[in-house]
Amino acid sequence: MKCIINRRAQFSASHRYWLPEMSEAENGAAFGLCAQPYGHGHNYELFISLYGDIDDYGMVLNLSDVKHVIKKEVTGQLDYSFLNDVWPEFQQTLPTTENIARVIWQKLAPHLPLVRIQLYEHPELFAEYTGTDMEASLTIGTHFSAAHRLALDSLTLEQNSEIYGKCARVNGHGHNYHLEVTVTGEIDDRTGMIVDLVKLHELVDKYAVEPLDHTFLNKDIPHFAKVVPTAENIAVYIGYQIERPIRELGAQLHKLKLIESPNNSCELLWSQDFSDLATRQLATATLVSV
Repeated sequence: MKCIINRRAQFSASHRYWLPEMSEAENGAAFGLCAQPYGHGHNYELFISLYGDIDDYGMVLNLSDVKHVIKKEVTGQLDYSFLNDVWPEFQQTLPTTENIARVIWQKLAPHLPLVRIQLYEHPELFAEYTGTDMEASLTIGTHFSAAHRLALDSLTLEQNSEIYGKCARVNGHGHNYHLEVTVTGEIDDRTGMIVDLVKLHELVDKYAVEPLDHTFLNKDIPHFAKVVPTAENIAVYIGYQIERPIRELGAQLHKLKLIESPNNSCELLWSQDFSDLATRQLATATLVSV
């Protein structure tokens, strides 16, 4: 029987985004505050996923052994370090979140049966690497607040209430939505970046957060005058708003996750192979309760 197991680890480190072949003004324009001369730091959270057969002892691997390997090869070297100096790989390619994940894979791959590395720089920014050359994914988190009502105009209040429960009440209700946007692309072999992170945040704010924040979705967003603003449909709508701007930055929209409440979220896997709205509504919702 095959199984994936996961091990969590942590380290604290600082880094600086700075390329010596660029001027101070050029570095500032490219990296913003991350180019400041003394760097900045993070409490990194690392998740390592391993794959293998369950042995006679009921384990894929002895997690105590895994812990020691991670400490020896990664966290023992990175903890309380200045990342630009600690490993030579970070002098060629800057220690961005996505590139750190890639190099950690390289350090652990000879010792462990890896299937995925996830590295959180903070709760609203993490990278994922699965061993495919320079390709990785980067996820940013943000939020907006909005109200909605779940109801079809063609049905009575009683019929809508049977389908949507309290969410069909005529005056609507609101949520603090948490949105995660995942993009994929090639890690630049000098900057270490899949995409300009500042511009990615800006476009998500411009095309998704600002238009939806503090609105009554059914009334303020024309699309939802005819489309029921469920979490799934909101995620599809957001995807259509941000897909092209993300492509123009040189990355691809890979996934959207919209958390409506602690009990209600959906994930939408996005693919350029789908051009029709009905086909591209591939959301899978996790609904525990309304």
